[in-house]
Formats: sequence, structure tokens, C-alpha cells
Amino acid sequence: MTNKLTSLLSERGVLLADGAIGTNLFAAGLQTGDAPELWNIEHPERISNLHRSFVEAGSDIILTNSFGGTHFRLALHNAGDRVAELNTRAAQLARAEADRVDRPVLVAASMGPTGEILQPNGPLGIDEARRAFAQQAEALAEGGADILWIETISAAEEIEAAVLGAASVGLPIVYTVSIDTNGRTMMGLTPAETLNISTSLNTSITAVGCNCGVGASEVVAAICNLVTAARLLEVRPALVAKANCGIPDYVDGKIVYSGTPELMAEYAVLAANAGADIIGGCCGTTPAHVRAMRQAIDHWEPGQPSPDVETITRVLGELSQGARAQMAGDLSVAGGSASGRGSRGSRRRRSAQDT
Repeated sequence: MTNKLTSLLSERGVLLADGAIGTNLFAAGLQTGDAPELWNIEHPERISNLHRSFVEAGSDIILTNSFGGTHFRLALHNAGDRVAELNTRAAQLARAEADRVDRPVLVAASMGPTGEILQPNGPLGIDEARRAFAQQAEALAEGGADILWIETISAAEEIEAAVLGAASVGLPIVYTVSIDTNGRTMMGLTPAETLNISTSLNTSITAVGCNCGVGASEVVAAICNLVTAARLLEVRPALVAKANCGIPDYVDGKIVYSGTPELMAEYAVLAANAGADIIGGCCGTTPAHVRAMRQAIDHWEPGQPSPDVETITRVLGELSQGARAQMAGDLSVAGGSASGRGSRGSRRRRSAQDT
């Protein structure tokens, strides 16, 4: 299906997304525990400045300041009744900065997890979560978003709820998971199982991938494993790599990420070689990092071999044993077996679709 994202991918080959929202807002004065989404109303100029800096650094896609924009997350800040206001404004601010330049820049509406545990593992029903995501998606579309970008998800059930909620709006859908536990998400999904979800929802998915997690090496390995899974499943959505900028550490009471612009440039090249179609940075990634990634992608030549374990670890750092096993083709940890929490989630999804 052709849409703005697939059209730009066809034209450019590899697209550059932006960097961190939260990390950069903390640098601008956001305090720990504050809701970034409130700044869309209280400090819109700071949000606009951040978007502008990523556009000027060369981003083809910028994400809205709406990661915690469901009523579940906003309710923690006494703003559960402001979903429409805060999300619409988030998209409007990004849209205005994207439209300032004389080249296509797409606005991706960031939709993060609800913060709740969904059934059968927790109390929140999928239908209730779906309605929350639909409410957020409608506001983001109203504000001018081009894409609904579901990110940092860990559970199959929440991917299902978010995708079905987003589908009610009719915009292209992207979803990414956070690989942070031995080659899996916190709730047990491997990259292969993450991709398999896209085949069972009866909804068109434009892109699937990984963001955040424990470092760039795991994200690049996940892209390699997604490519392998795509061949087995005979599907090929666009693939997204949006890795953290190195490893976090506490310095003078603040979280500082170890990645340099040079490291993120090398990560961008390895991610492209692995098969990523959309490459960006997550936590810790500043406009300076994005600018270095822009230069790396502009000089990248297609057709390079996919990186192996040795190359990934030498350039970006160590890989978990789970990621190594998946890259070696062990389907028992790559989504090919019927065991594990991710597979149980897959069976539940098929049952839900059948009814």
C-alpha cells in the first residue's frame, strides 16, 4: 500500500529519523517525574526548538512529543482528561517545523505504552487499551501527523491493542519494540515474534522494528534477525532501527549516554547494512549525533554485506547470548518454537482474530 512513508522510502532508499525527545527536554529544564506532554502547552517554544534542531540536522522523520499521551499515563499527572488537547498540540508543533523546510519531512506521532499490564497477565483488557490508543491516535491525526508510530512496546497484547486502536484513524502504522532482555523484550518477545504479529492483525503495517533497549549493538542484531524472520515469513515491511546512544551512566547526578557522534555514525552504517530502512536514535541522541548519522547515511552505498557478530561487537559493543543465538539461526530463541510467552501471545492473537 502506497502512503507518504512508503513513497519517501522509495525515493530515498534509507530514511533518517530523529533522536531523543526526553533526554533533550531534560537538558532544556524538564524535571524527573514531570510529564513532557504538558510542555506542548506550557513551553511550546522548547518543543518547537527541539523539533527544528532535528530537522536542521537532517532528519527525514520527526516524532511528536506525545510518548506518554494515553489517558492512562496522563492521569498520573492529573491530566487524563487532556488527551485531545495535548496530543493535537504535539502534532501541530511538529507539523509546523516539518513544513518550514523545502524538502519532505514526515511527522510521526509517538505512541508509547500505557504503563499498564494487559490481560491475561494483568488487569487491563485489550479493548479498553485499544480505545485509549484510538483516542490518542485521533488527536494526533487531527494535529497533522503523517504516521502513527507505536514505540517501546514489550508485550504482544499491547502491540495488538495499539495497532487496532491506531487503525481506526487510517494513517500508516509503524510499531517498534524494546529488546532489552537477552535478545527479547521484557515480556519475552523476540524480533521474529515481533514481526510475526504483523501477519496476524488483519491491518496493514508499514514498518516494524526496535528502539531503545540496552544499546546499539542489540538493535543492529535485532535488524539482522528481523531480516531472517522476514524471509521465513515471506513478508517484508520496512524495518526500523532507533537505538540508544551508547550506554547510560550516572555523572554528577545525571544520566549521561556514552555514545559519540562518531559511534552513532558507525551504528547507522551497520544498521543500513543489516537491512534497516529507517534509522534514528533513541535515549541520549542529540542533534549533533543525528547530524553525524545524516552524513554517514548520505555516504552509505547499498549492497554491503550484513554485519556478523564479530563486526557488531567490535564496533558497537557486546551482544547478549540470546541475540547471538538468534543470529546463528537458533529458531528456538528466534520465534520458531511454540514455547515461551511470545508464542502464547501469538496463539491468543490468532484466536481473537478468528472470533
